Amino acid sequence: MAISPAEMPRIRSEVGAALAAFIGRQRQDLGRISADLLPCVDAIDDLLAGGKRLRAGFCYWGWRACGGPDGREIFAAAAALELLHASALVHDDVMDASDTRRGQPAVHRRFAARHAAAGWRGSAADFGAGAAVLIGDLLLAWTDEMLRASGLAPDAVWRGLGELDAMRTEVFSGQFLDLVGQVSGASGVDSALRVVTYKSAKYTVERPLHLGAELACATRPAAAGPGRAADDPARGHADRLAARQAFTDYGIPIGIAFQLRDDILGVFGDPARTGKPVIDDLREGKRTVMLAIARERADAGQAAVLDRAIGDPLLSEQGARQVRAVITGTGALAECEAMIDGNVKDALAALDSAPITEESKSALADLAVAATARTD
Repeated sequence: MAISPAEMPRIRSEVGAALAAFIGRQRQDLGRISADLLPCVDAIDDLLAGGKRLRAGFCYWGWRACGGPDGREIFAAAAALELLHASALVHDDVMDASDTRRGQPAVHRRFAARHAAAGWRGSAADFGAGAAVLIGDLLLAWTDEMLRASGLAPDAVWRGLGELDAMRTEVFSGQFLDLVGQVSGASGVDSALRVVTYKSAKYTVERPLHLGAELACATRPAAAGPGRAADDPARGHADRLAARQAFTDYGIPIGIAFQLRDDILGVFGDPARTGKPVIDDLREGKRTVMLAIARERADAGQAAVLDRAIGDPLLSEQGARQVRAVITGTGALAECEAMIDGNVKDALAALDSAPITEESKSALADLAVAATARTD
């Protein structure tokens, strides 16, 4: 039976409902402390209203692939990843001094404007940054809380928390290496790919799949595999390890392709669709794979354009056009498109022999397209 875009409309709806219920409870608790805290909840609400829910989608299909039943518990557990992602976005926007996120003011800009409108003392920018750091920290804490409150059994939650711990360490590693790359000027393709692997590929695809799989394996008998009774513990354990490896072999290339597409959209995309000015990544000096390829292939004049423009906070649109011309002229854009195609092909090949349900194979194939052929 054909699956309509991996059931993503339904997943978005169910995850959205779980988030709304969770945030509603938090609003009541914070409101009892002070009405001054409610603007923080409003900002979180607005941020969570957007997003593709891809991480939640991968978590859901990791669960279903390993025999997990459909139900509200998995949607609530998967929704915890949306809180984690929102935390990363809030902090990322502070580090990058971004003005917008998902078509609206970034959280730190939102609270800076609130400070200025109220005529409060001190620096509006400092207040906005401080508020955003605290809100990001709160979202990070809520990630565990939402998983624990999902309704899944304690053993499943415990195993899930282990996956979240690994995921958070990995995304920190990728973020910090990205930060180092921006200030050190490191521009090699290998170092850029390492950042992509830890900041995006594992965080966006592999670990959400692993989380769903671990939750499912802890929920059902250990020996049960897709379509098999729980009568062979050794075989069940082997299937679990094989499924995890298949999710890695699929997830890493899809995650890399996802980030490569994001990098292309960050320079060549339509701001009306991406919700963020396309010049921001260039001004922030992001050392992307695409720019690393361009720098390695550039002649002296092209290299001078890149060195002058990348990381210039005052970069003009004319300067950005010159950078785009270099990226196109060196073949870096075409190379990234070829890398996306190759990674998607490798990922789909990894699904063929995976010990997971046919339904989940079809859904993950759909998600591969949704993650890498997007325009926003």
